Amino acid sequence: MRKKTTKNKAISKSSGGFIRVISGQFRGRKLPVKNVEGLRPTTDRIKETVFNWLMQDTRDAAVLDCFAGSGGLGFEALSRFAQSTTFIELDSSAAQQIEQNISMLALKNAQVKNTNSLSYLAQKNTNSPFDLVFVDPPFRKNLAQSSCDLLENNQWLSDDALIYVEVESELSDFLAPNNWLLLKEKKSGQVFCRLYQRQLN
Repeated sequence: MRKKTTKNKAISKSSGGFIRVISGQFRGRKLPVKNVEGLRPTTDRIKETVFNWLMQDTRDAAVLDCFAGSGGLGFEALSRFAQSTTFIELDSSAAQQIEQNISMLALKNAQVKNTNSLSYLAQKNTNSPFDLVFVDPPFRKNLAQSSCDLLENNQWLSDDALIYVEVESELSDFLAPNNWLLLKEKKSGQVFCRLYQRQLN
């Protein structure tokens, strides 16, 4: 799940709220989000930045959305014609809401894994690798480092995969795997947004 204090008005304190798809085939669609403690959907401003970075790389990509939360990044990728998206979300109510939103959009190329992202990534991947991965874990739990190491070490990534990593701005000791090239970086409020590309050599 994506967790931090946020000014995003999409989520109320009562029964939940909505996220908005900002571009693509589902542009403007509002997707319901459960009011899960600590859930922090990626803001429209950050999504716009990230998908501007990924403008040429989302179409036909096999996408993995770790710590999916609201599923905002994965749904945005699907709206922009990703080949498929796999959402990993531990909270059962949040995972169920992602399932409902998949059904509402009549998507046949999306699936939800209601499980712990680290446990899932700790397995060796025996299926096709992913071209685009979102790593946006709960803040202040030291999950980003482990997630990225597991992605690299357990065959989850295609040869030149793109990996978006979002961490809290005060985290100073995060180190991406040595063969990941930093393409883009931006600080936005309480978060650092980074886009890496995997290199074989």
